[in-house]
Amino acid sequence: MFPYLQKYFKILLLLTLCSTCIYCDLSHCLQELCPGLVYGDNKVCCNTQQLRTLKKNMQVPLQYLSRCPACFFNFMTLFCELTCSPRQSDFVSATNFSTFDKNTTNVDKVSYYISQTFANAMYNACSDVQAPSTNLKALSLLCGRDASECTPNNWIQYMFDINNGQVPFAIDPDFSDVPIAGMTPMSNVTFNCTQSLDDGSGPCSCQDCSEACGPTPVAPPVLPTWTILGLDAMTVIMWCSYVAFLILFFGVMLGAWCYRRRMVTSEYGPILDSNQPQSINSDGDATCCETLGERFENCLRVLFSSWGSLCVRHPLTVILTSVVLVLICSAGLSYMSITTNPVELWSSPSSRARQEKDYFDQHFGPFFRTEQLIITTPLNASGVFSPTSGPDIHFSSILNISLLHQVLDLQTEIAKLTAEYKGETVTFKDICISPLAPYNDNCTILSLLNYYQNSHEVLDHEDVVFYVNSDYHTHFLYCVSSPTALDDTSKSHDPCMGTFGGPVFPWLALGGYEGTAYNNATALVITFPVHNYLNDTDKLGKALAWESVFVNFVKNYDNPNLTIAFSSERSIEDEIDRESNSDITTIVISYVIMFVYISLALGHINSFWTLLVDSKISLGIAGILIVLSSVACSLGIFSYIGIPLTLIVIEVIPFLVLAVGVDNIFIIVQTYQRDERMPEEELHQQIGRILGEVAPSMFLSSFSETVAFFLGALSSMPAVRTFSLFAGLAVFIDFLLQITCFVSLLGLDIRRQEANRPDILCCVKLSDGQQEKSEGCLFRFFKKIYAPFILKGWVRPLVVAVFVGMLSFSIAVVNKVEIGLDQRLAMPDDSYVLDYFGNLSEYLHTGPPVYFVVEDGHDYKAPEGQNAVCGGVGCNSNSLVQQIYTASLLNNYNVPSSWLDDYFDWVKPQSSCCRYYNSTGAFCNASVVDKTCVPCRPMTPSGKQRPNGTEFMRFLPMFLSDNPNIKCGKGGHAAYSTAVDLKENNTDVGATYFMSYHTILKTSSDFIDALKMARELTDNITQAIGPHNKTYSVFPYSIFYVFYEQYLTIVYDTAFNLGVSLAAIFVVSTVLLGFELWSAILVSFTIAMILVNMFGVMWLWDISLNAVSLVNLVMCCGISVEFCSHIVRAFSVSTRSSRVERAEEALAHMGSSVFSGITLTKFGGILILALSKSQIFQIFYFRMYLSIVLLGAAHGLIFLPVLLSYAGPSVNKAKVVAAHNRFVGTDREQLVY
Repeated sequence: MFPYLQKYFKILLLLTLCSTCIYCDLSHCLQELCPGLVYGDNKVCCNTQQLRTLKKNMQVPLQYLSRCPACFFNFMTLFCELTCSPRQSDFVSATNFSTFDKNTTNVDKVSYYISQTFANAMYNACSDVQAPSTNLKALSLLCGRDASECTPNNWIQYMFDINNGQVPFAIDPDFSDVPIAGMTPMSNVTFNCTQSLDDGSGPCSCQDCSEACGPTPVAPPVLPTWTILGLDAMTVIMWCSYVAFLILFFGVMLGAWCYRRRMVTSEYGPILDSNQPQSINSDGDATCCETLGERFENCLRVLFSSWGSLCVRHPLTVILTSVVLVLICSAGLSYMSITTNPVELWSSPSSRARQEKDYFDQHFGPFFRTEQLIITTPLNASGVFSPTSGPDIHFSSILNISLLHQVLDLQTEIAKLTAEYKGETVTFKDICISPLAPYNDNCTILSLLNYYQNSHEVLDHEDVVFYVNSDYHTHFLYCVSSPTALDDTSKSHDPCMGTFGGPVFPWLALGGYEGTAYNNATALVITFPVHNYLNDTDKLGKALAWESVFVNFVKNYDNPNLTIAFSSERSIEDEIDRESNSDITTIVISYVIMFVYISLALGHINSFWTLLVDSKISLGIAGILIVLSSVACSLGIFSYIGIPLTLIVIEVIPFLVLAVGVDNIFIIVQTYQRDERMPEEELHQQIGRILGEVAPSMFLSSFSETVAFFLGALSSMPAVRTFSLFAGLAVFIDFLLQITCFVSLLGLDIRRQEANRPDILCCVKLSDGQQEKSEGCLFRFFKKIYAPFILKGWVRPLVVAVFVGMLSFSIAVVNKVEIGLDQRLAMPDDSYVLDYFGNLSEYLHTGPPVYFVVEDGHDYKAPEGQNAVCGGVGCNSNSLVQQIYTASLLNNYNVPSSWLDDYFDWVKPQSSCCRYYNSTGAFCNASVVDKTCVPCRPMTPSGKQRPNGTEFMRFLPMFLSDNPNIKCGKGGHAAYSTAVDLKENNTDVGATYFMSYHTILKTSSDFIDALKMARELTDNITQAIGPHNKTYSVFPYSIFYVFYEQYLTIVYDTAFNLGVSLAAIFVVSTVLLGFELWSAILVSFTIAMILVNMFGVMWLWDISLNAVSLVNLVMCCGISVEFCSHIVRAFSVSTRSSRVERAEEALAHMGSSVFSGITLTKFGGILILALSKSQIFQIFYFRMYLSIVLLGAAHGLIFLPVLLSYAGPSVNKAKVVAAHNRFVGTDREQLVY
């Protein structure tokens, strides 16, 4: 990735213009360099030494331009004609002379007349040639400016400019297609990049010659939004459907009203009500299904009645047994482990992205850690630089030399930071990436200051060369166009390459500019790459320790001239941990408010004088402890098994279990408070009877939720799966503790109350007084006011219209809910990382690196295998590199770096790169001067071909160990040492990768689309390069894929999880409601409405769909059961004569408990979450929890009773008979009707 590059036009150190022609003794040199001059008697105007000098100085351009034979041939023609052409005098003229001595005259300047057609043809053939290891075009490295600004004339002028310090005297190129000043411009034959050469070299590849590609690919058009009459189609459809429903519904209602005026219908009509009392002898016998349902219901009643009676009779045994079991289960918390690793949290080990990440880490090592600064300035310190030629150039404030010195001081201080880890001192050098180690152990720092060798002295260089000022401005302009240059052609000959031996590309070090106007950059980006470690905890610990010091240093750094946004690899996880700790206070306050409410609301105060006796604070606290115990048991049991916890489990499950548990507590207690003990009935019998009435409803809701949550564990998303497992078990344990321990505690508390002992101070006995029971205020409100009002004849149609309207709206916007999670939401409001994320989106001009990995199995030694991958001459048009290059034309990626193409250029016999010691066979670097070093391959037709077989593997390890240098810029050590996994003692190639960069990605949708396109691309590549019986594939890998893969399937996962949960609720409800299928359908339908409306709220409140919101939706499904199932079951067991009366009775008796047990309990606690500093709490917990509670209460307490009054199931005649037989002759007989 970091090749050295020597400016290639150090032309002819001893260029001579000859007046006589000589023969070349080394004709093969002429054939190699200037085949166009090999004709006739081989008379040329240069000698052997000049040819050798020309060959020496053409080494670097050979390595970069020979990828395209036509380009390199035209390029060499330019210099061969100038150096050796026998027709030199036709187009070369000496114009300036100076006297050396009396007998010698020096030539100071010559004019070289070049055909404009030739110059254009040479440029056109070379304009697309790539430099793979740099992700740049070759002309960006060879033209003195960016390739986009390079033209045929300024390219040649730059090569011949005396000011570049690379030519011995001035060469003035004149461009014309017609003779001028008696000279005939050089206009030799050129080759187009699509043409083959006379020596058999093929045309250039598409990657290096756009003309060979055919039409430029066009991105597939974005699918237009589905519209009807110019409006959103879903909105139009749902509006029409809603209007049609209203017309139909009110039409049916009007018809039914007219029909009722003429005749009275039975209860068993499909919709209409009956005001006639239900006779147990009417309408025939009960059906088989009704009988089965009644018997099942009776079994549950008898079972729970007996169990309740047992618990009240033996409270201490039950309580102690429960406590022991809770302690045993909770002891598993000692084995508890919490997963904070985002990869483990959001990516399944079996997912494609996770497996690909593991494969990449195993073969190439984990992706490096990144410490990064984005520096801007509040100062207005911009300036104008006036070059010797051309217009003035504006330089932005951040590029002011004074500020650059200050930034360099900051960078130096960071590089000198030290940390302590286990008694050892950790320096930046201990953990940094040094790509050329051990030859060069300087750390990689991707910074603009590396253009100046991280030196104040170099930054202050100011030279004058032939009256041309050269300072940091000119060096900057030179380096941003040629970041791999080793010489900026100034008098100081300062390099652009960083001290670590690699280039710093301007798009990585600068930000806030347009196009390639780097001088207008408004931000400096400094990146400190640090080694990452897969299984070495000590080395990773050192890196983490240094990062901690880095974060603290930058936090406390103060310079009024610099504004610094920064981040470390550990920053996000640190801030999430800090956020979690800071939110503990908010969560505790939220739960305290709910606990206080529960403790106070459970009591039914009959009078002021019995306040202390009627209070149930101790029972409320016991109920809360039972809820917390169930959570602790669930966590402990799964900790025994070894399943780690997540922060979502810790934060969400107590909220969920509290909602479910408190609702059941209120139902039990308030049912007792409203009940009258029958004559001759003892306390244990009364509580048993009450439990027999309400426990089946509790069992229905709890078991439905448990099954739904356990089925939700089928999700492939770890966070959802873990939540579902813990939640399902916690809910079921809570139910078990409530019908055992809490019932026993309730019995003890009632005895305390009946003994006239005050709550909490139960050892004190007050004077006996008459105890009177009265209905609670909330119950009276529901029974006398609320239920009758909601079920009035004119209110019910309005309720249906409003709720169906809400449903229609939600369906219309469900497909508009955003997918993804803005990473900024995971940070606290006061986090320094938020500034970094903002600057990242505003200033950076390139996206994350992406690696195209070819798995082990591809045959690189065979020509067919090479052609399927490479991007140069002779490679397949659908090769891996070519397909990535084509994708880069659509602005999806940068041009890929290709180790295979660079290896082919490196190993060419014309190049001086590949040499070995003749005596030992060991590699000999191009910079070594030793007569025993010989070229790797002979200058023969076969030697000029690509290596294959054993020869391919013989030289590949040499290439991967070769450091780039001034004579060979293609060495692969820095760029590709980790890109090729050699195996079997360097006798074969295993897995390899080809690197590119994504374009800038800012939003979640950008990241998701990038992942989609990368996978589509590699699927096409795999199909193109793989054999029919392939056992390997090509896949893309980038650091963010493992986090964003979930969004590719989030819609399916959401539909699957919610669908499975609804199906489970339907099945369980069908069974536990006494096989009343229609009741189960109504429960499931209402819960589905709540879920759909949640999507409407998510769209309105800008809540995106992701794993966090999916967990909340699964929880919503469970909590909604509490809002609906109790009401429906109360309706199904009611024996009143009409649906309206049954709905009113169910709403009066269960509605108050549901309202006080869930709605009011949660409402106060949820409001506190709005005060959280965490944005993720404010959005995904406050907003969603509030929506869940409000929508659940609205549907359960408003819509569902109305729905039951219209379409509720008919009375179960078997239940009516059973109720009559059960209560006949008692005070409760009148309740049957």
